[in-house]
Amino acid sequence: MTVSITIDGRTVKVREGATILQASRENDIYIPTLCDDPRLEPYGGCRLCLVQIKGMARPVTACTTPVSEGMIVETTNEEIENLRRTIVELLLSDHPNDCMICEKAGDCTLQELAYFYNLRENRFYGERRQYAESDGNPFIERNMEKCILCGKCVRVCNEVQGVSAIEIAYRGFSAKVCPPFEKDLDCEFCGQCVSVCPTGALMGKLSMGKGRQKDIEKVESVCPYCGCGCNITLHVARNEVIRVSSRPDSLNEGWLCVKGRFGFKFNSSPDRLKHPLIKRNGRFEEASWDEALDYVAQRLGEIKEKHGADAIAGLSSARCTNEENYLFQKFMRAAVGTNNVDHCARY
Repeated sequence: MTVSITIDGRTVKVREGATILQASRENDIYIPTLCDDPRLEPYGGCRLCLVQIKGMARPVTACTTPVSEGMIVETTNEEIENLRRTIVELLLSDHPNDCMICEKAGDCTLQELAYFYNLRENRFYGERRQYAESDGNPFIERNMEKCILCGKCVRVCNEVQGVSAIEIAYRGFSAKVCPPFEKDLDCEFCGQCVSVCPTGALMGKLSMGKGRQKDIEKVESVCPYCGCGCNITLHVARNEVIRVSSRPDSLNEGWLCVKGRFGFKFNSSPDRLKHPLIKRNGRFEEASWDEALDYVAQRLGEIKEKHGADAIAGLSSARCTNEENYLFQKFMRAAVGTNNVDHCARY
């Protein structure tokens, strides 16, 4: 079912139960947010998505307010923009001004909002949170001074991963996101928290200092680690993969495991195999694919003739697709003539 509402003078039909923010996005009406992610439950923490509804005394958050028949919504006016501007100013008053060297520069939502509202100076002065930057984990760089407490990292860890490795601890000015007892992060290191962080508070250590946004070419690919076939985006700078991400509109909704997100160093490893190898006189030598396949076919034939088909076994790869693994087992059973087929997906 749908309901009819009016947003900024436009009458639109949206599905019943949708929020004002969802209705606005579906109709290309921009409402700024910092804490919202369409893949997570509504949170209403940053208050940037405030809108005014006719008949209500004060603004409400668009991300948590469901639509209703005949609702009249105003997403922008002088009062709302002043509120949003003040919220951004307050966030910046407790935020390091190091955009010049920040890894997130050019891809930071807070920076974009500061640019949009032309915030060159800040009206609010006072104590700023300062934390010792030290974390012994191998994958994720945590800079809590840049954290705006949007809660997205905590929510993705709870709602998507079901791990609950981090939480917002303490209260008020002392509130911070941290693991239990403020120890070093020790979890699955899937990097989902890095992917949703709107600032430079969470970054992948493997890509630190490797390239800014203007230097990066994005190449769409498929994760090679298993048969799930997750869509990935390779961030390439100076002919080297420096980061891996995934688009929210991909089949895997932007989520990746630790291998898919951080296991990309093999691309530039000097030990990476780039050609087939055949052992001759006790040493491996490079060969062409035709030469290697002919050699395999010859040896399989010789072994089958001398020892029988069951002297041969096939080990397939969990990195292949279902179709490729089907063809492999078909080859072993129909062409070679053995049921000795297994796979490498052993934990």
